[in-house]
Amino acid sequence: MNLIFTCGGTAGHINPAIAVASRMRERFPDCKILFIGATGHMEEKLVPQAGFDLKCLPGSGLSRGKNWAAIKKNVYAVKCVLTAVSACKKIYREFQPDVVIGTGGYASFPALYAAQSMGIPNCVHESNALPGLTTKMAASRASRVLVAFDESVSYYRHPERVEVVGMPLQKDFLYLSREEARQQLGLGEEHLVVSAFGSLGARRMNELMAEIIPMEKAEGYPFRHIHATGSFGWEWMPELLKQKGVDFEGEDRLDIREYIYNMPTVMAAADVVISRAGSSTCNEICACGTPCILIPSPNVTNNHQEKNAEVLAQREGAVMIPEKDCTAELLYDQIKTLLADSDRRKKMICRLQEMVRMDSTERICDILEDLVKP
Repeated sequence: MNLIFTCGGTAGHINPAIAVASRMRERFPDCKILFIGATGHMEEKLVPQAGFDLKCLPGSGLSRGKNWAAIKKNVYAVKCVLTAVSACKKIYREFQPDVVIGTGGYASFPALYAAQSMGIPNCVHESNALPGLTTKMAASRASRVLVAFDESVSYYRHPERVEVVGMPLQKDFLYLSREEARQQLGLGEEHLVVSAFGSLGARRMNELMAEIIPMEKAEGYPFRHIHATGSFGWEWMPELLKQKGVDFEGEDRLDIREYIYNMPTVMAAADVVISRAGSSTCNEICACGTPCILIPSPNVTNNHQEKNAEVLAQREGAVMIPEKDCTAELLYDQIKTLLADSDRRKKMICRLQEMVRMDSTERICDILEDLVKP
């Protein structure tokens, strides 16, 4: 069995593909797996780290602007797509894939289009509640269309062809209990708040945290707080905190770090998570069942994050605060309100866990196997 996964740009596109590819390798140790991504994006790091071969092609997103710079960018994007389609067809003739699986990103559309034009079975998985451009363009000719949320089905022209399979996740997000996670971290029953806003770190959100943390200090640190600045935030936020009188290196109830590498453990142990609302993050929160405050990024195409957050908030599993409305005082008040209301948090846990499809990875693998059958 030969499988091609095409994904890229963000972890929300890459991690689901890696989860499914890893499970297919467990099911079929002799299968050949190749990833196709776009040059200069996260897949160049994440895919090889996961132990898979990767071919990268030039890729560029489209601009919705109408000025000359936007027109030039779109001309370049179209050129990249045409070049990538040709390159993918060459790869397919050599690799002879049985199935091509796209999970979104710059490389997915040309890879899926090439497969469809060559008659190769293919499927597309959409992790966001609102379909992305790649999914919309590929869905009409895809062998299967797979989505993570029930709310997504109505956005497709042929909803009867859409199957809700959930979101493939790392096993620790699904099976690590709060008690086990807290034991691993050496925590007692004190409240734990976790805040993280992406691998780069959002300036606005780091600035808000730099206002909130002194409030915590003034109240004697009423809860433990782990905050990930991201690589960009790490360059300036620690110094900003020191200017505000917070020596975080000397506080045992405050943990400021660049990344949270053990996120499944930390998220499972937390009482409240504060984050953006990317598709991976939302599904990880649901799997852990951790009450959350979501502040969607306003800088995402078609407000995907806002729609993701709305799905969780409408089911009473999350508090959503638009960034434009989010002040340090409001956010800190929401944190303390949630921590003080254990009954509400228990209800949020139940609502979040109701949204999880524990067998998502297995279901997608079953579908791939079915597509391979003659």
